[in-house]
Amino acid sequence: MPQGDSLLPWRTALGNILAALEVDGRPTAEAVNRARECLTQFGLGGFERSYPFELSGGMRQRVALLRAFWAQREILLLDEPLGALDALTRAELQDWLFSVWKSLRKTVVLVTHDVEEALLLSDRIFVLSARPAKVIAEFSVAKERPRARTDPQIQSLREEILWALQKAKSHEKVS
Repeated sequence: MPQGDSLLPWRTALGNILAALEVDGRPTAEAVNRARECLTQFGLGGFERSYPFELSGGMRQRVALLRAFWAQREILLLDEPLGALDALTRAELQDWLFSVWKSLRKTVVLVTHDVEEALLLSDRIFVLSARPAKVIAEFSVAKERPRARTDPQIQSLREEILWALQKAKSHEKVS
């Protein structure tokens, strides 16, 4: 899933979600009811006939994420899926993304510049250098989910990751 929601403006929320099935040539007749259930389950009930311009940014991101999950791939790559959202909506959707992952149990590769987001949602975090990207550090997050932003273990890891990022940045200036 790219950084923007990439919703098709001429399709409703339901139509955008079902697009993933249509691209694969899978039948959608029986999927419509399941998609409606998912919309309701993820806070979009009553908006299935709404077009993207009628939805808030957070709602658009949820539709885009549901479409990505409905593509039924083994690995889901999310590139800054929450980056364009305000802080409150972002925090809400981080919790929502966790609940979707917990429900569907997909492998997710999350690309983010937000250290806290990585700590809340990831099992392993890789810190990359500037171009060409190289792994400069790897961190394991052993804490059970859901995780609290204020947890001392999470805060300690946050400091370690920020230190690794700072070290990488200072190394870039020397090179």
